[in-house]
Amino acid sequence: MGQSMDKSTEQLFEAPAPELLKKLEYFLKKEDKRKIMKQLPDLHEAAFEKVNCLDCARCCKNYSPRFKMPDIKRISKYLRLKEMEFIDTYLSMDKDGDYVLKQKPCPFLGQDNACSIYDHRPSDCQRFPYTDEDVFYKRIPVTMKNAEFCPAVHSVMKGLLAK
Repeated sequence: MGQSMDKSTEQLFEAPAPELLKKLEYFLKKEDKRKIMKQLPDLHEAAFEKVNCLDCARCCKNYSPRFKMPDIKRISKYLRLKEMEFIDTYLSMDKDGDYVLKQKPCPFLGQDNACSIYDHRPSDCQRFPYTDEDVFYKRIPVTMKNAEFCPAVHSVMKGLLAK
């Protein structure tokens, strides 16, 4: 997570223009995947030197991670709930057959944008925004969606396109 700035990351973020998103999508489909993967770690690190997730939390406010069974078991245990009680209280099944949160924002998101289950959070949350792994170019629809709201994805995207 990056350093806090005078203006919050949320205030500084401007959604990328549709033309830029199309350019990125084309780039991810056509560019040599090894070349992209080689650049991602440095671009990821540079993005998080500028972006402070606690200033933004757009992902937690507007979207839900998938909750896989290992996540459900771990979080239920931490919250001292039976797995079915956790599922019934917090989750629903989406059209893809994945467990997702019933509500937005995430019920574990605090007023300060901190996560109350941070050390036990779902693996999707741990890995988000996938800017340092092959998901970035292997699951292009996910990357495109994330680029629309995540300043870190937008930063990595601009870095890739600038090279």
